[in-house]
Amino acid sequence: MIRPSALADLGAMLPQVMDPFVRKLVLRLLDQGSPLSRNRHFHTFETPEGKQALRLFKRLRALQHDLQKCQRAGGQSQVAVTKRPQGPIQIEITLTKLRSKRVATLNEEEFELLCRWPEVGELLTQANSKA
Repeated sequence: MIRPSALADLGAMLPQVMDPFVRKLVLRLLDQGSPLSRNRHFHTFETPEGKQALRLFKRLRALQHDLQKCQRAGGQSQVAVTKRPQGPIQIEITLTKLRSKRVATLNEEEFELLCRWPEVGELLTQANSKA
């Protein structure tokens, strides 16, 4: 008999696949040229998939702001990207001047969406090449 905790551990190790509709909504929200209006399409964001896309977008946007803040701070600031085989990606942002550290854990698809912001993609690529 398999213990329930073992099943939970197994579920955590399996890669999560993002719903294609959620991915499409996030891509539209990320689009700088013609982003999807949340007011005009409020009915879309009332669905569970819409709510999930909005949560993911807000999380990625907050991470983007922190990465840009780290880049502007210069000096003793650093970004570290850790990829594990068949596991999540960890992004560690350290702002020495503010004595703060943020660690974000993303799956491959979320990381790919975050890298779509040009300045963030360059910063993460540089950090990933150093690791």
